[in-house]
Amino acid sequence: MVKVIILLPRRADHGQEEFRRHLDEKHLPLVRHLPRLQRLVVNYAVPAPDGAAPAYDAVAEDWFDSMEVMQAALASPEGQAVYADAQNFTDVDRLAMLVVRESTIVPG
Repeated sequence: MVKVIILLPRRADHGQEEFRRHLDEKHLPLVRHLPRLQRLVVNYAVPAPDGAAPAYDAVAEDWFDSMEVMQAALASPEGQAVYADAQNFTDVDRLAMLVVRESTIVPG
């Protein structure tokens, strides 16, 4: 199992509500159609305990069975639609993507 972690910063011309509405109503429905997507989680950032604004507005986690499955999903027409839509509400120059293999330290 591999997980793609995407750090999502909003565009400077979008407020937090507009960013979240686009993510929830337009972007995530596109992500849900990625071929062989096993799990999708979105974490919405909140201010730090000291009140500092977060560096990113959301963190998405997309699970796939293997690196090959993930690569095929991202290269698919559905994956291309996800990428194209990201430009509508995120600062793509600051968007970051990590591909990881999860290691559970304390089970939930």
